[in-house]
Amino acid sequence: MTAQRVATIVSGVLLVALAGCTSFYEIAVETPIQPKLDVSGFQRVLVAGFIAGGTEDVDTNLETVRLLRSQLQSKSSLKVIDADVLPLMEIAIEQSKTPTETGGAADGQQEAPQQITKIKDEKDLQNFERIFANVNFWKRIGEEYQNPLIVTGTVLFTPHQRSGFVTREQEVWDTFGRRRTVPTRTYTERKGFILRPKFIFIDGRTGTTMYSESFREEILYSAQQNTPALSSYFELMDRLLPSFLSTLSTQKIRGTRVLLK
Repeated sequence: MTAQRVATIVSGVLLVALAGCTSFYEIAVETPIQPKLDVSGFQRVLVAGFIAGGTEDVDTNLETVRLLRSQLQSKSSLKVIDADVLPLMEIAIEQSKTPTETGGAADGQQEAPQQITKIKDEKDLQNFERIFANVNFWKRIGEEYQNPLIVTGTVLFTPHQRSGFVTREQEVWDTFGRRRTVPTRTYTERKGFILRPKFIFIDGRTGTTMYSESFREEILYSAQQNTPALSSYFELMDRLLPSFLSTLSTQKIRGTRVLLK
């Protein structure tokens, strides 16, 4: 018997003995994640409104403002301002009619906002995004509400369909009655929604943009399942809310650790 083999056997015996007299404890731990944006200079936050488009089954401007205000009230140290939701699409159209107010004429390569009656895709949204660069407009909004942090942006919530082969687990039994699962591929038609929000954080004291971040979430159901658009919207928003909140305040990730005793 070689020395290496003896050492291996001895190590194995020691591990077994150690395991026999060792207790394992699982404890909960929380890991803090620092915010992406320094908001220490603000005491108030205004979720102003959004340029929204896509399906008409959900008022995504109103619903997004309500949801974010509710989340910030419970999970942020900033005081949430209760104010009317700004109809930013209408405001952007009015501003496009008076280029001297916004600081310049529209880009000739883009369609003027007043020519768009419905936002169907991201290309339509781009024609309205000049409003977020209108420093004078946002500074006036900030002065009206005592210089808060302003949250605004765009939200596109559109129906979506996809078909193709999907792998599913199927239960089968052999001749002895034993059950097992096997992967099977079936052709399936599915429908659902895609949510594309862009959150823009503006300094109400100066009217300038401090930070922006875009997201994309998708959900699909079987073609036979009828899920209300509003339910799908909240399910998709629920996925990205932690990322939104981590922009403004310290969030904690919960997990577990195993200790030996």
